[in-house]
Amino acid sequence: MVTRRFVLAGLAAGFAEGALAEPLTRSLIPKARPRDFLRRGAPGVERLLAEAGISGKVGFAVADARTGALLETHNPLLQLPPASTAKAITAAYARAALGGGHRFQTQVAVTGKLSNGRLNGDLILVGGGDPTLDTEALAGLASAMKAAGLREVSGRFLYYESALPTQRHIDETQPPHVGYNPAVSGLNLNYNRVHFEWRKAAKGWNISMDARAGNYRPGVAMSKMKIAQRSYPVYTYADQGGVDRWTVAAGALGRDGSRWLPVRKPGLYTAEVFGTLARSHGIVLKSPKRVATMPQGARGLVAIQSAPLDEILRGMLKYSTNITAEAVGMAASTALGRKPGGLKHSGRAMSDWAQSSLDAGRASFVDHSGLGAASRISAGEMVRALVAMGPGHPVRGLMKDIELRDDAGQPLFGGALKVNAKTGTLNFVSALAGFVRAPDGRELAFATLTADTKRRDNIPPEQAERPEGARGWTRRSRNLQFALIDRWARVYA
Repeated sequence: MVTRRFVLAGLAAGFAEGALAEPLTRSLIPKARPRDFLRRGAPGVERLLAEAGISGKVGFAVADARTGALLETHNPLLQLPPASTAKAITAAYARAALGGGHRFQTQVAVTGKLSNGRLNGDLILVGGGDPTLDTEALAGLASAMKAAGLREVSGRFLYYESALPTQRHIDETQPPHVGYNPAVSGLNLNYNRVHFEWRKAAKGWNISMDARAGNYRPGVAMSKMKIAQRSYPVYTYADQGGVDRWTVAAGALGRDGSRWLPVRKPGLYTAEVFGTLARSHGIVLKSPKRVATMPQGARGLVAIQSAPLDEILRGMLKYSTNITAEAVGMAASTALGRKPGGLKHSGRAMSDWAQSSLDAGRASFVDHSGLGAASRISAGEMVRALVAMGPGHPVRGLMKDIELRDDAGQPLFGGALKVNAKTGTLNFVSALAGFVRAPDGRELAFATLTADTKRRDNIPPEQAERPEGARGWTRRSRNLQFALIDRWARVYA
């Protein structure tokens, strides 16, 4: 990568060599640099592409974020997977449908009468699609239930998760054990992950499965682990008897360790943990049962709310949480009257919205997180969407600040270059899209998409989580993305 530091250092070295070779015949005060000094030193596009050395396809576009005028492109119409840059579209979609102040609600509802601490009826745990609910917040709901005077429940313990359609996973092509591909429903807990921990014992290992968060570590029974005497595969999953049943290869455990595994029955998971938390307050609930519709006459008893949507979206864009994107995306589709039958249906609803509201051309999404590699958008379409949002759009303020540094570790342009963007990474897919404020204040919108789909499609099953060569490929792609931003700041500012 040709950095600004490298270019300036090279020019300075040339001047010093000439000055010391002759007698002093002129002032050493340097002449003023020409107005296009930085532009002249910017490496060309073809050079940057050649130096990147990445296989597959590259498409990029950069435009004036205020006027939409395209400044530079390469394969701007080439449809490629957006990976997690799709979350920028999801954030705009959710804000348009729900509003930045929207809060998700999780509540306890009841039927029958509550008299002298005894509920003569059913208790229902009602999910509102909150993707950020954790065990600590759920403990607060159990505490509020006790504070409302509840001490005993004569009827059933039910849970309702149909505020959103239940999805057993986000992308069916992913390895079964990766925590970034959990189930999604109207009841979600701890990003729908369960904590698996193992400790070496005198004979074998001691293992546990729990729903830890904050100061709470309740064990769970709906997700079970068994150690198998094998080396590969590391994990297997089966849905047996209404339980998530896992096996792990003994040869992969080592001494001590832990891992978050995905939950495939999020409503049951949340209800089981809530039952444990209720019992800690002396309220004993029966085994939870799922209901597809709310019981007639049910009324709210206590409720908790999530943080405002903008705060949730900020975390989603910073940490790229897939379940958050899917939950807020499906909630947005529902709010816009397109109640989804599943992720693909909701992805189509967002595609339609992006095409009509953000001028996103043929953009096509199969989900809201970008985890599904079948989603497609071109760099030109992504840039048009960003321009339609505008540099003053709230989503820009929710995007992560990215500081670019040169080879010496110094901020480019002395820190005067401001980049707010969303990264996206799948195996042999890498993308970056967002906004740049150049040192002179000019606002740019950009998108760079890179993908080697053939190489991705040919990954051996045993390498699905960490395929050979993928890390180096991604690093080279990232270097290209940052080098292009450096170029654009010099040439178009």
